[in-house]
Amino acid sequence: MKPKKTSERDAAPARRAKSTAPDEQVVSPSLNDPQKPGEQEERVELDELDEWIEEVAPEKPLADAETDQTPQMPSQLVLGQTLPQERLDRHLSELLPDVSRVMIRRLMDEGKIQVNGKNAKPSQSPKASDIVTFEWPAPVQSEWIPESIPLNILFEDDDLLVLNKPADRVVHPGAGHATGTLVHALLHHCKGQLSGIGGVERPGIVHRLDLGTSGCLVVAKNDFAHIKLSEQFQARTVIKTYQCLVCGDLQPPEGDIRTGIARNPSHRKRMAVVEGGRPARTTYRRLKRLNEATLVEAQLHTGRTHQIRVHFAHIGYPLVGDETYGTRASNRFRQRTGVVPPRQMLHAFRLEFEHPRTGKRQAFTAPLPPDFTEVVEVVERVMKGQST
Repeated sequence: MKPKKTSERDAAPARRAKSTAPDEQVVSPSLNDPQKPGEQEERVELDELDEWIEEVAPEKPLADAETDQTPQMPSQLVLGQTLPQERLDRHLSELLPDVSRVMIRRLMDEGKIQVNGKNAKPSQSPKASDIVTFEWPAPVQSEWIPESIPLNILFEDDDLLVLNKPADRVVHPGAGHATGTLVHALLHHCKGQLSGIGGVERPGIVHRLDLGTSGCLVVAKNDFAHIKLSEQFQARTVIKTYQCLVCGDLQPPEGDIRTGIARNPSHRKRMAVVEGGRPARTTYRRLKRLNEATLVEAQLHTGRTHQIRVHFAHIGYPLVGDETYGTRASNRFRQRTGVVPPRQMLHAFRLEFEHPRTGKRQAFTAPLPPDFTEVVEVVERVMKGQST
């Protein structure tokens, strides 16, 4: 059965709620950087362009915060196209998929990226035959101390690990999370054998999951694996399947949600469906109807920050327990069922990609965690009790 497309025009409005997400780092524009039409919307997206999550690392001096120097990083590029409507920082991030756009902006602010011998500006347009030179920061040793924290490992070899991340575990150090993160656990488990492309803040981290979201996460042990995995995420050949519990009786039972997503212009710590935002696509199908809720399988075709949470809130069915995008609906769910969810009910159920070294297609599944299954079971018991 072909999924039914849900348009922005037909979708129900998103429910409003106060944000409880941790502070996020916002990159401030340079005073000398002239504003172009639409640039304000560009700027508020900068810290989510490489799928940043809520626990974004705080701003630090470049030498201490993030180092992306690897043997694969070029010292010079000759641009092949003239793109008058494109920004240079965005274009370079596409040419160098292993370097975030945030990193490129930082290097530009430091005067370490030049075009034809002059300091580059993020908003200038790429021109054919322009010579772009880079001064990459020298690698620095991680300041983080390895911690003996148990890991739920689904798969491990010399190139990568696939983990089942617990919902309460922050992926990498950031504001308010200087210890106890997944990175600290990985440094202990891997004895320092992790990819350095993510910088000292995020060794081995190829992609992230929100705090409050559990499930499959792949980690690179070396730069070769990191680059190959990043290429797959960039090309959207990685299949990311989630299971979630949404408020209400989800209709239609199958759908294809396609919208733009950007920073909420009124609440900078939240994302929102915004006209002209970065394209985002989520397909879904109903797995089970429950009392006041629906168990859903969702597939991410893009990787925008909070994408599943924003999309389901946008069509009127926010996630159970999501206090950022569905406070009213979650409160009504609690009142009618007596169930108090411990978190947003979202789990990265399955991850499928090509092994970076062998090229073999592999899929990994993380079983639903106890806190998720308990909520489902209690709601089912309530439903049965009401039907008798």
